[in-house]
Amino acid sequence: MIDLRRLLAVAAVALLALGIGTAVASPAKTKPTATAPAAPPPPPFEPLPPPKIYLFRGAMGPFFSTGMDRLEEKLTQAGFSANVYEFTICRWIGDRAISSYKETPAPIVLIGHSMGGLCSIVISEMAAKENVPISLVITIDPAHATGDVPLNVERFINIYLSDSVLGGGNVVAVPGYRGHYASYDLKENARVSHINIEKSDDIHRQIVDMVTQLPRIPPQTQVDAVPLRYLVPANTLVELWDSGVRLPVRRGDTMESIAAANRVPLWSLAQSNSLPENATLTPGQSIIVPRHLTPPEPTAAMATPPPARR
Repeated sequence: MIDLRRLLAVAAVALLALGIGTAVASPAKTKPTATAPAAPPPPPFEPLPPPKIYLFRGAMGPFFSTGMDRLEEKLTQAGFSANVYEFTICRWIGDRAISSYKETPAPIVLIGHSMGGLCSIVISEMAAKENVPISLVITIDPAHATGDVPLNVERFINIYLSDSVLGGGNVVAVPGYRGHYASYDLKENARVSHINIEKSDDIHRQIVDMVTQLPRIPPQTQVDAVPLRYLVPANTLVELWDSGVRLPVRRGDTMESIAAANRVPLWSLAQSNSLPENATLTPGQSIIVPRHLTPPEPTAAMATPPPARR
């Protein structure tokens, strides 16, 4: 006779085993892990509109600042809006430039020789009070009374003669300035004077290159911009760099190898770091190297300016 209780026990064990096997074959479903949405890529940089260029002659400009007129012609031929003015109407032109920017924002470029260099800084100060940025200021042997570069100037270059009586403005930046700054003292070049320094065709070419590149330079942090100040050796071909950048020294690096790798003259590396050209470098130390925000085409170099035109 079949034992009913024993039969029920066997059936229960069989059902339990079947349940365990099913659980192993079909593991419990887990909730899908939530993934954070990928950050959208930054919008592509759109080139800025062409800059508006304001050039200023010095005292008796039609006679002694004729290089500014030639530079205006070259910029106009390159397709830019460029006009040359007397420094005596500096503030009037400054008001016009600021009003024009507010109506139709476009990069502002200010270039001045002698008192015209002083005027370029004056207009920059006027623009700073109106929260208007100045993209590029170039002063060419500005007057001694020229003020400091204000914070709203993004790029500043001073080409001057520190021993000049008519010019000689050793322009510096205000405290806290974080833009790109480069200063070039050409006093050791005996062929350069206050009345021909603005007539150099090679300086003109470099300026046209900078203005051409200006709309293509994307917004970038300026915390790494190191100011450059050079006493240019006599009869030396010079590039007008925008600023310096700090680079780490690697094992085996020398002053000469770093200069060659970055395509800069050894003297510029020595001066920007206050080191002799044969200084021994230590891996890990930083070295200041001059740089362009965008590579110039062709390689820029300042040639001897032509004789002054009277």
